[in-house]
Amino acid sequence: MSGFTARPVRALSALLLAAMVVAIAPSPASAASSGPVTTTAVSTYQSQITNDGTNVYYPTNATGKLPVALLLQGGKVNRNFYSKYASAVASYGFIVVTPNHKRLNFFDLDYYTSTSQVGETLAWMAAENGKASSPLHGRIDTGTMVLLGHSFGGATGLSISEDKCSIPFCTTLSFDLPAAVKAGSFYGTNNAILGIYPSIDNQIPVQLVQGQSDGMAEPDQAERTYAKLANGHKQIVRVSGANHYGITDVQNPSGAEAEVNDQGISQAASIATAARWSALWLRAQLGDTAAASYVYSTGDAADAAVTVTSAP
Repeated sequence: MSGFTARPVRALSALLLAAMVVAIAPSPASAASSGPVTTTAVSTYQSQITNDGTNVYYPTNATGKLPVALLLQGGKVNRNFYSKYASAVASYGFIVVTPNHKRLNFFDLDYYTSTSQVGETLAWMAAENGKASSPLHGRIDTGTMVLLGHSFGGATGLSISEDKCSIPFCTTLSFDLPAAVKAGSFYGTNNAILGIYPSIDNQIPVQLVQGQSDGMAEPDQAERTYAKLANGHKQIVRVSGANHYGITDVQNPSGAEAEVNDQGISQAASIATAARWSALWLRAQLGDTAAASYVYSTGDAADAAVTVTSAP
C-alpha cells in the first residue's frame, strides 16, 4: 500500500472483466468521519482462487501497490453475504478476496475454511498481479497479506497465526506460516474446546472484534481467548449491540446456523464499525502511524459504539 512500511484463477478476457467491474461508493456509515483515513470508492469483480469462486474488492483509483486481505468465511456462510463488509474494508486501502471454500468438515460438506487457503491466495496474488487482463495487473503487493475471519473462519485464522497444522482447520499434512502474512482480525471468534481455552502461540498480531449481543460465540468466550494470546500486539474491540452476524449483509444468512439474540444496532452500523476497526488496526500493523494512533489512543474515546483493550 502506498505509504505503508511492512513489519519485521483463471483468466477472463479483458472485455469481460471490463464489463464486470462495478464501482461501489462507500456508504456514509462506512465512510466514518471519526477515522483518520479517508475512504475511497471500491470496485469488484469475479475471480477464482484454486477451485474457489471468489469475489475481489479493491480501491478503484488507489495508487501504488495494495496489500491483500483474505476473508475467511464463517461456517456455512456463502461469500456473497460479506459484500458490504468486504467493500467497506477495501475502501480503507485493501484488496479483499472472499473465496467460497467448500470442503468436508468431519461429516458435513459445506463452506468451511482451511489453512490451505493462505498458500492458494498467495499463488493467486502473484498470478493476478502479472496478468495483463486483470484490473489489478501490477497493483498487488505480493509480499503482504493480512487475514480477516468470521466465526469458524476466525478460528481458522487463529490456527494460521500459530504456524501449526490443527484439526479441523488444517486439511494437509503440515502448515508453515508464510512471511507474507502480517496480521489478522477476527470477528465473533474464540478458541474454546469443551470449555477449555488453550494458550495461543500467535506468531502474528491478532485482533478480536466481538459483538456484545453475540449469542453463538459469546463475549466471555472472546475475553478468555484474548487472554490466551501469548505474543506481540493484540487487541479486543467490543461492539455494543452487535450479534454474531454483525458483519454479514443480513441477519441469519441462508444456510447458516441461526443466531439466538437480536441485534441492537442497525446492520449498516455494525458493519461500518467492525470494518473500520479491523481495517485501521491492520493498517497499523503494516506501519500506518495515523491508523495506529487511532486504534491505540484516540479511537476508543471517539467511537461510542466500542470499548477497546490493547496490549502491549
